[in-house]
Amino acid sequence: MNPSIKQKERIISLDIIRGFALFGILFINVGAFKMMTEGMQLPDENGLNGIIATLIDIFIEKKFFSIFSFLFGAGFYIFASRAESRGDKPRWRFTRRLLALLLLGIIHFFFFWGSILWTYAIIGFLLIPFYRAKVSTICKWLGGIITVHIVSLLIGAFAKDMGIISKVSAFLGNDAIAIFIMFLTGFLAAKANWIRRISDLSMQIKWIQIVTLPIFIGFSFWIWNIPTGDYQRVQSIIALGLIPTTYFYLSTFFLILENKHIAKLLQPVARVGQMAFTNYWAQSFIGLAIISLMGLEVVSPINIVIISTIIFAIQIVYSVIWFKFFKMGPLEKVWRFMTYGRGIASNGK
Repeated sequence: MNPSIKQKERIISLDIIRGFALFGILFINVGAFKMMTEGMQLPDENGLNGIIATLIDIFIEKKFFSIFSFLFGAGFYIFASRAESRGDKPRWRFTRRLLALLLLGIIHFFFFWGSILWTYAIIGFLLIPFYRAKVSTICKWLGGIITVHIVSLLIGAFAKDMGIISKVSAFLGNDAIAIFIMFLTGFLAAKANWIRRISDLSMQIKWIQIVTLPIFIGFSFWIWNIPTGDYQRVQSIIALGLIPTTYFYLSTFFLILENKHIAKLLQPVARVGQMAFTNYWAQSFIGLAIISLMGLEVVSPINIVIISTIIFAIQIVYSVIWFKFFKMGPLEKVWRFMTYGRGIASNGK
């Protein structure tokens, strides 16, 4: 989610990446909009459906939620530092913002059981102690947490039952830890001002690509060659490759978006990302409506591609139109009001 800030102060590349992250998240959530119940037919994953399902596992599964998590962490530092520059108390203000997100996330959960918002709010509190930390300190913490997370995943994937060690590794290797790793990565990138210095750091970013690309390719071939139906094994491999793959995606996005012509061409996608909170909420309602109109009892991988594309196209159109008349999305305005109160919300400071 992105803090509501003045258009001239926005980092457009973050809005574009956030828009694409929302598109990627659709490929995961659309299949979950229609809750599976006992006795329901499972989606067909043979033939073309099976190929699409595997491609989603390789290129999309968990990756775009991870990108979204990076953007949340970056947004935290941008929001808090701007609050402090206005003479506000940054950690208290962000705490209030998280509490508002938690409430809105719980409400969304009643409509869509797969909502990530309340989880983001809870994990987001772990970022608050890092606000005053030095960049070098954050780097050490990040490196340590990544190491522990990867080792835990390896234990879970390859070691036999080791009693308490297996239970601890299962906890340290779960998705919540991966989310926090990307929160902290985004926070670090914003605090160190790397996001605004992409052109200056292009060589270092290219090295990130060089290191992570072969890892991404290796894990992609690994997933491709796993027999259909081995869900647990696929998820373990996706989790192992998640951090380097997300770093590869992000470094590639940032370098591509340094091209001003490409960034300008992708302005409609930036509009979707600029009202990410509203669009994330809206996806579930639009998706359920489309599934109902199509009369689908089971959402196959082919259906997921079609429905995701339709939803994102709709969101591009209404987001572009919305910003011709308003400065922020409707839920962004609600979230801002809950964060600041009437005075700030009304005068736009």
